[in-house]
Amino acid sequence: MPRKFLYVYSIVVTLLLMGVLFLAYSDVMQRVPDPDNDINTVHRGSSSHREATQLLPQNVRPISLNRPFDFAGEPLPMDNFDVRERLDRELTVNAYTHGTTLLNLKSTYRYFPLFEKVLKENGIPDDFKYAAVAESNLRNAVSPAGARGIWQIMAPTARQYGLEITEEVDERYHPEKATQVACKLLKDYYRQFGNWTLTAAAYNIGGPRLAREKNAQKGSTFYDLHLNEETSRYVFRLVAIKEILANPKAYGFVLEDEEGYSPLDQYKIVEVNSSIPNLAEFAQQHGISYRMLKVYNPWLIASSLTNKTGKTYQIRIPR
Repeated sequence: MPRKFLYVYSIVVTLLLMGVLFLAYSDVMQRVPDPDNDINTVHRGSSSHREATQLLPQNVRPISLNRPFDFAGEPLPMDNFDVRERLDRELTVNAYTHGTTLLNLKSTYRYFPLFEKVLKENGIPDDFKYAAVAESNLRNAVSPAGARGIWQIMAPTARQYGLEITEEVDERYHPEKATQVACKLLKDYYRQFGNWTLTAAAYNIGGPRLAREKNAQKGSTFYDLHLNEETSRYVFRLVAIKEILANPKAYGFVLEDEEGYSPLDQYKIVEVNSSIPNLAEFAQQHGISYRMLKVYNPWLIASSLTNKTGKTYQIRIPR
């Protein structure tokens, strides 16, 4: 009797263990992804489908090119497949570089009113305000080649057009003065090349080099020329930036006016015609922080201002 009982007991335990192992195996197999199946083959409504579709919750689509595009009133030859593909690249890159594009959009509230005013005064097409975005993302940047400021002006060019550059002062960082110089340079390039598209290319690559390339390649328009990577993309990048920043909601960028960066236009002018040994103390004397002094006067690039010639500087003190 005991042997029979042990025999039955063993069979029951064995069957129970086999059942547990079978259930565990079935659960594991349900969790292991099938390499032959992708998201589209997972049964809709299942937990696996829900998990898969949550991996990349986005809807990315190409941008339509079936309409005219222009820069500074000059139409792009959209019947040229090469032009279409190059524009497509820049539109796609800028439309889907969300963080940078959104920050640029915010910064337009600060700088575009100034640019629009100065460009108009100088007879430069309004579209060139987008060149500052392409050059520096509307920041006082420094390029590997040494160009500086929002308009990315090289030191020889800056000095040629009257900007001061010393160890303590760099007026390429002065928004108004740098914009005036950019306009003068653009006007000179327009006189040389005769259209605004080549003028934009010259701003990026330099007038002398563009002239050499144009003559060597026997080209008459920007679209005829085979230039370096940066300049080949430059005009298309300007058009793309213009399209997105001028129509942000059409590209999915939603920004209320109050979310833009305010212009730095609330200040008083303090004229200085002597040296300032310590700009931090100068700031303290005028009731502001050293940081705010630099924000409103980014052209002051040192901690002091040695003024041996008695030049009159206008320093902005925020109100």
